[in-house]
Amino acid sequence: MNNNFLESAIKQFEYYKSLGEKTFHQIDEQKLFWQYNNESNSIATIVKHLQGNMVSRWTDFLTTDGEKEWRNRDAEFENAITTKEELLNKWNDGWQCLFNALNGLKEDDLDKLIYIRNQGQTVVEAINRQLCHYSYHVGQIVFIGKMICNEEWNSLSIPKGNSNTYNQEKFSQEKHKEHFTDEFIEPKL
Repeated sequence: MNNNFLESAIKQFEYYKSLGEKTFHQIDEQKLFWQYNNESNSIATIVKHLQGNMVSRWTDFLTTDGEKEWRNRDAEFENAITTKEELLNKWNDGWQCLFNALNGLKEDDLDKLIYIRNQGQTVVEAINRQLCHYSYHVGQIVFIGKMICNEEWNSLSIPKGNSNTYNQEKFSQEKHKEHFTDEFIEPKL
């Protein structure tokens, strides 16, 4: 079962990564820095925070606390990113750190105890924690993207008004086992 869990978690992380990237592609560079108000974050700021969290959590994942001494979380919310290229580099850096850690795990690692801010949890619990955290922030990125693009937004899931058509197509197929993200993530070459 644990191998299935790890495979499923990786696919879900890949799915949320792809949602962020599909949002970035729809937005002009300067709008990646737009904030609704002073209390909200821009897409660039959210990316900076995600990268900081990912590098802290997943570096030496099994052997050191996930909240590294060198991390400056507060600075993650002071955006210093100035270009889309820099944003994408930070985005990819964080995700690469996560995938390197996950791909290095073995089945018997999943029950090991790791720590985040001295709070112990199993590797499975830590993966679930970060999956929820990252999907929360990717959802923010998508929502900001929808606000920015307005009528020009290209849906990342089932477009409004197409649920019946989508369901008819799904129910016309034989029952089969497939991860729900398979149709949304572009195949790796």
